[in-house]
Amino acid sequence: MAEAKQKVKTSSKEAAPAGKLGRDRTLSDRVYEKILSMIVRGETPVGAKLPTEHALSEQLEVSRPVLRQALKQLREDGVIVSRQGSGSFVQRRPEGAVLDFAPVGSIADIQRTFEFRAAVEGEAAYLAAERRTDADLAKLRAVLDELDRCIQEGELGVDADETFHEVICTASGNQYFTAARTSMKANILTGLNLTRNLSLTKPQERLELVQREHYQIFEAIKNRNQEEARAAMRAHVENARKRVFEG
Repeated sequence: MAEAKQKVKTSSKEAAPAGKLGRDRTLSDRVYEKILSMIVRGETPVGAKLPTEHALSEQLEVSRPVLRQALKQLREDGVIVSRQGSGSFVQRRPEGAVLDFAPVGSIADIQRTFEFRAAVEGEAAYLAAERRTDADLAKLRAVLDELDRCIQEGELGVDADETFHEVICTASGNQYFTAARTSMKANILTGLNLTRNLSLTKPQERLELVQREHYQIFEAIKNRNQEEARAAMRAHVENARKRVFEG
């Protein structure tokens, strides 16, 4: 009994820092989005230096560690660049349409969802290339035809795009890929709506480029090339993430 109590106590003690990290992460996401909004609205133009960490932490009323986490994420997303001894500078200004299609408050979640998808769906594609059936290929082919139609007729195509990725998870033969993706479906659909809406503001070549990425995934799965399927899927999802921040 004493041993059981000790285990519970240790477990509870170890859980406390994780909760704090979760709160800090949420706060850093909010700071990330505030700085991103400043850049999108042109308050800090491309090439300009961001205020110092001290000034930003006071302006945004957050601690320096929280601010640094937000700045780190902005660097990873290619929005800012840090120069040693000089500070952080705006490298890219995402288009204002980003805030139209994904109001501030959801952008950090969308970006992290893309990271999740690249990992999970890359492995699903790898297994699908080994285990797919002719029926799976037929479903993927039908979805690609529907996406081709959407592009030609200027439709959004979110449902067809989502179905394409769902079929690949099913074709992997491992239901946990589908379960993991289903648990994130609301976030995934928000991201798909954002990226495809942004693509509709561009020349048609943008959606055609996205579609070529779909075809590369399809061909790799069709040819049972597992490594290529994984690489094509990861590249596709990562490219989608990057396209959010194209200026």
